[in-house]
Amino acid sequence: MSQLARLLHLADSALPTGSFAYSYGLESSFTFGLLATESEFRVYLYSFLQQAVSFELPFLTSAAAGADPALLLLEYDAQLLVPALHRASLTQGKSWLKLLATFYPAANLEALGSDLARQALPAHFVPLFGLTLARVGFTTADLQTAYLHLALRDQLSAAIRLGLLGSMAGHRLQHDF
Repeated sequence: MSQLARLLHLADSALPTGSFAYSYGLESSFTFGLLATESEFRVYLYSFLQQAVSFELPFLTSAAAGADPALLLLEYDAQLLVPALHRASLTQGKSWLKLLATFYPAANLEALGSDLARQALPAHFVPLFGLTLARVGFTTADLQTAYLHLALRDQLSAAIRLGLLGSMAGHRLQHDF
């Protein structure tokens, strides 16, 4: 199987990583009336992606490049201040690590999970996404693209679930972005 096919599999929304339920507060914004129209959502989505590029991609990229995982995880943990996002990131990170360990046993990801637990390090999703996928052979550019695809897809899925957008409008926005 090609690397592209493997990456597409890992980007499948049916993969049980917990990202489907992780919308970065979009539901709350919708519930409190902060987002009511497609144009408001488009502005929100642009800002969301800018945040992903400026905050999350540097952690993912550094992890993929081989930076010290302990330092990255601790710094990411210190900067993720919203309790709900913090919990979701840890849950998703643990699920991701467990899932990838079953798909890629030769990458020794179970040992990574054990090391993180032994050192009481927070297993946040974004740094682990970069670290684990680099260990199994994906390029940094592919990891960055896949992560931004996942982030965009999850926001659009949540907006469709909430009834903020129709399915066709959501796919149009995905194509536009």
